[in-house]
Amino acid sequence: MLPRVWAPSAARVDLVVGSSRTPLSVEDGWWSDDRDLPPGTDYAYSVDGGEPRPDPRSAWQPAGVHGPSRVFDASAFPWTDDGWAGVDPRGHVTYELHVGTFTPGGTLTSAIDHLDDLVSLGVDLVELMPVAPFNGEHGWGYDGVGLFAVHEPYGGPVALQAFVDAAHARGLGVCLDVVHNHMGPSGNYLAEFGPYFTEAHQTPWGSAINLDGEDADEVRRWICDSVLRWFGDFHADALRLDAVHALVDFSDRHLLAQLSDEVAALADRLGRPLSLIAESDLNDPVSITPTDEGGWGMTAQWDDDVHHALHALVTGERHGYYGDFGSPEVLQKVLTRAFLHDGTFSTFRGLDWGRPVPPGTDGHRFVVAASTHDQVGNRALGDRPSARLDPGRLAVEAALVLLSPFSPMLFMGEEWGTRTPWQFFTDHPEPDLGAAVRDGRRREFGGHGWDVLYGGDIEVPDPQAPLPFQDSILTRGELDDPAHPEHARILDWYRGLIALRRSVPDLASGDLSATDLVWGGATEGGPHDVPWDGWMVLHRGAARVVINLSGEEVAVPVHTDGPLDVVAAWDPASVEPTPGGALVLTAPRSVVVLA
Repeated sequence: MLPRVWAPSAARVDLVVGSSRTPLSVEDGWWSDDRDLPPGTDYAYSVDGGEPRPDPRSAWQPAGVHGPSRVFDASAFPWTDDGWAGVDPRGHVTYELHVGTFTPGGTLTSAIDHLDDLVSLGVDLVELMPVAPFNGEHGWGYDGVGLFAVHEPYGGPVALQAFVDAAHARGLGVCLDVVHNHMGPSGNYLAEFGPYFTEAHQTPWGSAINLDGEDADEVRRWICDSVLRWFGDFHADALRLDAVHALVDFSDRHLLAQLSDEVAALADRLGRPLSLIAESDLNDPVSITPTDEGGWGMTAQWDDDVHHALHALVTGERHGYYGDFGSPEVLQKVLTRAFLHDGTFSTFRGLDWGRPVPPGTDGHRFVVAASTHDQVGNRALGDRPSARLDPGRLAVEAALVLLSPFSPMLFMGEEWGTRTPWQFFTDHPEPDLGAAVRDGRRREFGGHGWDVLYGGDIEVPDPQAPLPFQDSILTRGELDDPAHPEHARILDWYRGLIALRRSVPDLASGDLSATDLVWGGATEGGPHDVPWDGWMVLHRGAARVVINLSGEEVAVPVHTDGPLDVVAAWDPASVEPTPGGALVLTAPRSVVVLA
């Protein structure tokens, strides 16, 4: 590797290898040397005589975020996926997992041991939460400080290559969750090298990444090169871009549009699909609008409105941002138009929000879920829906997500209704930073109505304590527990629904215009903060998903143009033909799928 680093305002930059320092020469803000560093060499850079710092483009940080970088030869890995044709996430099933808590080992290597479980489930794409280096052993990963490296406790860069190769051998694509909107507070030395940040814009995490100010071209290049590297050197199939609404960019060409065009060009060269998935809070179809039409060109985007509509209806929760959700009318709107707030007033934000999704938009452009790391982990206690919902209502959530016109995503353990919580946990070695995170977490949950939900005063777990992390490690032994056979039953239900999605074209379709929801039978005048207790029928082309959320048997009227068979049922059901349809006798809190 030829040393090369961008430091446009520096008067001197030295390459530091062991105890030796070698001055670098400069051209156009880039400092370099013709000395070739062999793989495995530890090195750092000193700017203007300062402390040695890791390379901003470091590919390997074996000694952590404060230590030297190490030269990594990405081409040395013996790939076996030459025949891999790739996978497009649109319309396929994604499985989100956190490397550190997916297995007791907490590594990419130990995660490989459970890839066959995901194949058996029917998953198409595995999404890894951020693997960028961060200080400490364990954490969510959203406070990483390197765009090019892999967290060493997870196994480092070779382990990621091995994981992707093993996934491809099983027919699974791999999506990496990457964070470009901010850097973590510990080990972030970028400002010593150049104007990576700007005071012109602020984000929830402080100064914004410099995307449109002086010298922004090189900062944008730093981000774009990291993205292309994940696809090229690590054979990733997709990237999920965290919180793109915090990428403040008023330049003529938005960074995301630049990324989309460069990734599309790389996909053409590699001959396989490469995808970018945006997490956006804007409810704005600009994210998936092609770049030649003035959009950002993302392959797909996360759609939290679908989660909120489903969760609030099934659980009865109305605190915080769930306040506008919870009725079948809202669920009907998001299932047919993607967003609830598409120019309407958001009571949580206190202003009009969003823009309508244009007619004809493919529903597969929206990734939806009943659980995600955010929606579980950002609850005060990190409790999953399975901690509050009976198995029947969990089956309802699964059916509405997996048989929706969108691209479904599961959060690890959801497929068997795990009771394992998934909490917010950190491992900051710096006492002051750890205390700040602890205090901030407790302030964040003040006044959110958690006391009403959980009953009385609650103690938000200390994220720096060992238990939040240890308690969040998946407990696979639940599947073998004879006292809780519901876990195996739920797993079979998920497998069956995914198989139906693959085998019944109407259930796989992303046609929003061929989707509708009708309902009835709910208790009138009930409390606002209780689960909805009526029946619903989800229309997916000619197929029907019949749902009974009440506590009693219900004969649900189903309108169809022809005879339909029961292809899946959470509980036994009977179908009585009627003129123009059928009456489906459903068990309490149950689901029947007709196709």
